[in-house]
Amino acid sequence: MKKLKAVWQLMRLEHGIMLFIAILIGSVISQKVLGVTGFPPIDKLILTFFTALFLGASTFALNDYYDFEIDKLNKRTDRPLVRGDLLPKTALYLFYILFPLGILCSLFVNSTCFIIALVTALFAILYDTKMKKIKLLGNFYIAYTMAIPFVFGAAAVIQETTLFPFEIHPVIYIIASIAFLAGSGREIMKDVQDFRGDFKKGVKSLPRYIGTRKSNIAAALFYIVAIVLSFIPFFIEKFGIYYMNYSYLALVLITDTMLLSTSFILIFKKKPPMELYRKLTLIAIFIGLLAFLIGAFSQYS
Repeated sequence: MKKLKAVWQLMRLEHGIMLFIAILIGSVISQKVLGVTGFPPIDKLILTFFTALFLGASTFALNDYYDFEIDKLNKRTDRPLVRGDLLPKTALYLFYILFPLGILCSLFVNSTCFIIALVTALFAILYDTKMKKIKLLGNFYIAYTMAIPFVFGAAAVIQETTLFPFEIHPVIYIIASIAFLAGSGREIMKDVQDFRGDFKKGVKSLPRYIGTRKSNIAAALFYIVAIVLSFIPFFIEKFGIYYMNYSYLALVLITDTMLLSTSFILIFKKKPPMELYRKLTLIAIFIGLLAFLIGAFSQYS
């Protein structure tokens, strides 16, 4: 049981599930816009689920393999390799097995999804192996991986003959933008949390350039912009299924409250408990995903 828990933690499988929810939201909204009734095709949902799960798990495993030494410096006991629960080579083996499986699954969805998955996965390898030294660039890459699943899900149900990305509904880009902003905020918080170890390793993170205090404020600003964007689908009629959708609003207000409280702590508290509030923002993002998903189904016909 301990080994299974360690493998789960290494591959961050909960992130794969969250990515699939994002893909499902993109698929549901895209079908609604295309005037297709019913649930998205089950075969495509299964393939997109395993694409997200396998690619996410494999790149997280590769990430921990390359971060092993710096994670020891940062005393990241939440990482199974640092605790000694798994060997570093185990992470590498998991990457070699799961990465090609994820790419293969995307190929069977459609060519657009295959290209999105391949480009994203190659950037993931580049991030794990090279981009870590320029951490600010890496932060935006991680934020991108939180945003692209919505576009991937929308692309999964469009016709091969359509001109991607013009067939994608604007609400998809709003959702993706919110995910990108919230992801950027969480990554900056992580940089502040890991500042000492990163500094010893010569990693060029945002706190190294502007300090931890200003970095916290920068993270808060990303969250605040995300909060503002979350109200656009509710108040603007062109966003269709979310316009005056109170099911969506009720849940998104929970997310916004959690992100806003985190922002206030980051701005006004000199040394906020970063681990606690990073967990809080992860929960907030998950509730935000549910807001868009339940909002879509509440208006589904």
